[in-house]
Amino acid sequence: MPFLETIGEASAEGDVAVMYARDIERMGYLPNYSRLFSLHPEAYDAWRGLIGAIARPMEERRYELATVGAASRLRSTYCSLAHGKILADKFFGPEQVRDIVVSPDTSALDEVGTLVFGLAAKVADDATTVNENDIEQLRAAGLSDREIFDVVLAAAARSFFSKVLDATGTLADSVYNDLDPDLREVLIVGRPVEGG
Repeated sequence: MPFLETIGEASAEGDVAVMYARDIERMGYLPNYSRLFSLHPEAYDAWRGLIGAIARPMEERRYELATVGAASRLRSTYCSLAHGKILADKFFGPEQVRDIVVSPDTSALDEVGTLVFGLAAKVADDATTVNENDIEQLRAAGLSDREIFDVVLAAAARSFFSKVLDATGTLADSVYNDLDPDLREVLIVGRPVEGG
Protein backbone atom coordinates (compact mmCIF):
# COMPACT_ATOMS: atom_id res chain seq x y z
CA MET A 1 0.00 0.00 0.00
CA PRO A 2 1.20 3.54 -0.66
CA PHE A 3 2.24 5.97 2.06
CA LEU A 4 -1.00 7.87 1.44
CA GLU A 5 -4.45 6.71 2.49
CA THR A 6 -6.45 5.79 -0.61
CA ILE A 7 -10.09 4.89 -1.22
CA GLY A 8 -10.85 1.21 -0.73
CA GLU A 9 -12.63 -0.72 -3.46
CA ALA A 10 -15.74 -1.21 -1.29
CA SER A 11 -15.89 2.52 -0.49
CA ALA A 12 -15.44 3.76 -4.06
CA GLU A 13 -18.15 6.03 -5.44
CA GLY A 14 -18.64 8.24 -8.48
CA ASP A 15 -15.54 8.82 -10.61
CA VAL A 16 -13.43 6.56 -8.42
CA ALA A 17 -15.87 3.66 -8.76
CA VAL A 18 -15.91 4.14 -12.55
CA MET A 19 -12.10 4.25 -12.64
CA TYR A 20 -11.81 1.10 -10.52
CA ALA A 21 -14.35 -0.80 -12.63
CA ARG A 22 -12.59 0.19 -15.85
CA ASP A 23 -9.16 -0.90 -14.58
CA ILE A 24 -10.47 -4.17 -13.15
CA GLU A 25 -12.03 -4.94 -16.53
CA ARG A 26 -8.80 -4.06 -18.36
CA MET A 27 -6.36 -5.77 -15.98
CA GLY A 28 -8.42 -8.51 -14.34
CA TYR A 29 -7.69 -7.04 -10.89
CA LEU A 30 -7.41 -3.62 -9.25
CA PRO A 31 -3.83 -2.38 -9.70
CA ASN A 32 -2.12 -0.51 -6.90
CA TYR A 33 -1.61 2.52 -9.14
CA SER A 34 -5.39 2.77 -9.57
CA ARG A 35 -5.82 2.81 -5.82
CA LEU A 36 -3.28 5.63 -5.59
CA PHE A 37 -5.07 7.72 -8.20
CA SER A 38 -8.33 7.37 -6.27
CA LEU A 39 -6.99 10.54 -4.61
CA HIS A 40 -7.18 12.40 -7.95
CA PRO A 41 -9.16 10.56 -10.64
CA GLU A 42 -9.14 13.60 -12.94
CA ALA A 43 -5.33 13.48 -13.05
CA TYR A 44 -5.51 9.75 -13.78
CA ASP A 45 -7.90 10.35 -16.68
CA ALA A 46 -5.54 13.01 -18.02
CA TRP A 47 -2.63 10.56 -17.73
CA ARG A 48 -4.57 7.83 -19.55
CA GLY A 49 -5.41 10.30 -22.31
CA LEU A 50 -1.81 11.47 -22.63
CA ILE A 51 -0.23 8.02 -22.64
CA GLY A 52 -2.86 6.77 -25.08
CA ALA A 53 -2.12 9.65 -27.45
CA ILE A 54 1.60 8.85 -27.24
CA ALA A 55 1.31 5.07 -27.59
CA ARG A 56 -1.39 4.79 -30.28
CA PRO A 57 0.69 5.91 -33.28
CA MET A 58 3.76 3.94 -32.16
CA GLU A 59 4.52 0.32 -33.00
CA GLU A 60 3.67 -1.47 -29.77
CA ARG A 61 7.06 -3.18 -29.56
CA ARG A 62 8.83 0.19 -29.94
CA TYR A 63 6.63 1.80 -27.29
CA GLU A 64 7.32 -1.04 -24.83
CA LEU A 65 11.08 -0.91 -25.50
CA ALA A 66 11.12 2.84 -24.90
CA THR A 67 9.07 2.41 -21.75
CA VAL A 68 11.31 -0.30 -20.29
CA GLY A 69 14.40 1.68 -21.27
CA ALA A 70 13.11 4.69 -19.37
CA ALA A 71 11.62 2.77 -16.44
CA SER A 72 14.78 0.77 -15.77
CA ARG A 73 16.88 3.93 -15.77
CA LEU A 74 14.36 5.63 -13.45
CA ARG A 75 14.67 2.64 -11.10
CA SER A 76 10.92 2.11 -11.35
CA THR A 77 10.24 -1.47 -10.40
CA TYR A 78 6.51 -1.14 -11.05
CA CYS A 79 6.85 0.17 -14.61
CA SER A 80 9.82 -2.08 -15.43
CA LEU A 81 7.86 -5.16 -14.39
CA ALA A 82 4.61 -4.16 -16.06
CA HIS A 83 6.17 -3.32 -19.41
CA GLY A 84 8.92 -5.94 -19.23
CA LYS A 85 6.14 -8.53 -18.89
CA ILE A 86 4.47 -7.20 -22.03
CA LEU A 87 7.76 -7.43 -23.93
CA ALA A 88 8.29 -10.99 -22.68
CA ASP A 89 4.73 -12.10 -23.42
CA LYS A 90 4.30 -10.50 -26.85
CA PHE A 91 7.65 -9.89 -28.50
CA PHE A 92 10.53 -11.76 -26.85
CA GLY A 93 10.89 -14.47 -24.26
CA PRO A 94 11.79 -13.81 -20.62
CA GLU A 95 15.46 -14.59 -21.23
CA GLN A 96 15.69 -12.14 -24.14
CA VAL A 97 14.02 -9.35 -22.15
CA ARG A 98 16.44 -10.02 -19.31
CA ASP A 99 19.34 -9.67 -21.76
CA ILE A 100 17.89 -6.45 -23.20
CA VAL A 101 17.68 -4.85 -19.76
CA VAL A 102 21.10 -6.05 -18.63
CA SER A 103 22.97 -5.27 -21.85
CA PRO A 104 20.89 -3.78 -24.68
CA ASP A 105 23.92 -3.36 -26.95
CA THR A 106 24.69 -7.08 -26.92
CA SER A 107 21.13 -8.39 -26.79
CA ALA A 108 18.98 -9.78 -29.58
CA LEU A 109 17.63 -6.32 -30.37
CA ASP A 110 17.97 -5.02 -33.90
CA GLU A 111 19.66 -1.68 -34.52
CA VAL A 112 16.47 0.34 -34.20
CA GLY A 113 15.49 -1.42 -30.97
CA THR A 114 18.90 -0.82 -29.44
CA LEU A 115 18.83 2.86 -30.40
CA VAL A 116 15.25 3.33 -29.12
CA PHE A 117 16.07 1.67 -25.80
CA GLY A 118 19.20 3.80 -25.46
CA LEU A 119 17.51 7.10 -26.32
CA ALA A 120 14.68 6.43 -23.86
CA ALA A 121 17.20 5.60 -21.13
CA LYS A 122 19.10 8.84 -21.83
CA VAL A 123 15.92 10.92 -21.74
CA ALA A 124 14.95 9.39 -18.39
CA ASP A 125 18.43 9.60 -16.89
CA ASP A 126 19.49 13.08 -18.00
CA ALA A 127 17.79 14.56 -21.04
CA THR A 128 20.56 17.14 -21.38
CA THR A 129 22.91 14.34 -22.48
CA VAL A 130 20.83 13.65 -25.60
CA ASN A 131 22.73 15.11 -28.56
CA GLU A 132 22.26 15.52 -32.27
CA ASN A 133 24.20 12.33 -32.93
CA ASP A 134 21.59 10.32 -30.99
CA ILE A 135 18.91 11.71 -33.28
CA GLU A 136 21.00 11.24 -36.44
CA GLN A 137 21.60 7.58 -35.59
CA LEU A 138 17.86 6.97 -35.36
CA ARG A 139 17.27 8.83 -38.63
CA ALA A 140 19.98 6.75 -40.32
CA ALA A 141 18.27 3.61 -38.99
CA GLY A 142 15.08 4.67 -40.78
CA LEU A 143 13.01 6.51 -38.17
CA SER A 144 11.23 9.72 -39.09
CA ASP A 145 11.48 12.76 -36.85
CA ARG A 146 7.91 12.09 -35.70
CA GLU A 147 8.85 8.53 -34.70
CA ILE A 148 11.89 9.80 -32.81
CA PHE A 149 9.75 12.40 -31.07
CA ASP A 150 7.32 9.65 -30.04
CA VAL A 151 10.17 7.80 -28.32
CA VAL A 152 11.10 10.98 -26.44
CA LEU A 153 7.46 11.49 -25.45
CA ALA A 154 7.15 7.89 -24.21
CA ALA A 155 10.27 8.22 -22.07
CA ALA A 156 9.35 11.62 -20.67
CA ALA A 157 5.81 10.54 -19.85
CA ARG A 158 7.17 7.45 -18.09
CA SER A 159 9.22 9.75 -15.89
CA PHE A 160 6.01 11.38 -14.64
CA PHE A 161 4.18 8.15 -13.86
CA SER A 162 7.17 6.32 -12.36
CA LYS A 163 8.05 9.20 -10.08
CA VAL A 164 4.46 9.52 -8.85
CA LEU A 165 4.38 5.84 -7.95
CA ASP A 166 7.78 5.78 -6.27
CA ALA A 167 7.34 9.07 -4.40
CA THR A 168 4.19 7.68 -2.79
CA GLY A 169 5.57 4.23 -1.98
CA THR A 170 3.19 2.50 -4.39
CA LEU A 171 4.51 -1.04 -4.83
CA ALA A 172 4.19 -3.18 -7.94
CA ASP A 173 1.25 -5.55 -7.78
CA SER A 174 1.84 -8.99 -6.27
CA VAL A 175 0.91 -10.62 -9.60
CA TYR A 176 4.44 -9.77 -10.78
CA ASN A 177 5.83 -12.26 -8.27
CA ASP A 178 4.71 -14.92 -10.77
CA LEU A 179 7.09 -13.71 -13.49
CA ASP A 180 10.06 -15.79 -14.54
CA PRO A 181 12.42 -15.42 -11.54
CA ASP A 182 15.47 -14.40 -13.58
CA LEU A 183 13.49 -11.77 -15.44
CA ARG A 184 11.81 -10.52 -12.26
CA GLU A 185 15.22 -10.14 -10.60
CA VAL A 186 16.55 -7.74 -13.26
CA LEU A 187 13.29 -5.78 -13.42
CA ILE A 188 13.21 -5.09 -9.68
CA VAL A 189 15.33 -1.98 -10.02
CA GLY A 190 14.00 0.10 -7.10
CA ARG A 191 11.22 -0.60 -4.64
CA PRO A 192 10.25 -4.22 -3.95
CA VAL A 193 7.15 -5.99 -5.25
CA GLU A 194 4.10 -6.17 -2.99
CA GLY A 195 4.25 -9.41 -1.01
CA GLY A 196 7.66 -10.27 -2.43
